Amino acid sequence: MKRIVLLLLLSPALAFGAFDANGVKLGDNELAVKKAFPGIRCKPLEWKSDAAERRCDDARVAFAGVESRVTIYLKADSVQGFDIRFDTALMDVVAANLKTRYGKPVSESREKLLNKAKEEREVYKILWEQGKDKAMLSSLSTGKRAWLSVSRGNFDDAIYRIK
Repeated sequence: MKRIVLLLLLSPALAFGAFDANGVKLGDNELAVKKAFPGIRCKPLEWKSDAAERRCDDARVAFAGVESRVTIYLKADSVQGFDIRFDTALMDVVAANLKTRYGKPVSESREKLLNKAKEEREVYKILWEQGKDKAMLSSLSTGKRAWLSVSRGNFDDAIYRIK
């Protein structure tokens, strides 16, 4: 009986595992990436970075029920981060899907901003964190694409810092 109660208490935590893109998680290798995304193309990164050595891109993948584009970054044959881009109009569909997969977000906000022409725009952000890993779903109301960015540690700061 104690085992059943403990399992029931732990099950919500187990349901919300690692952040993934169609089963590819941070730390997975390039072979796992190619298995999950058969049309993906991998190549060396065009610039020197401490964050990654290779990138894999695919322009047509289904993610969270919507057509998307994916970029996955690897270092030492280990996924360090990935970005998924999709039509902004589908933000609510993707957000609902990720809330069931990733669990309750750490934060969710909608912020109104004015651009140089004094036109109002809305930035919508949802953040999940698990230890050193984080996932940020965001969109700009006037933009064409929304995106999910998943990474470990300081990847976001280091990926475009050229060595």
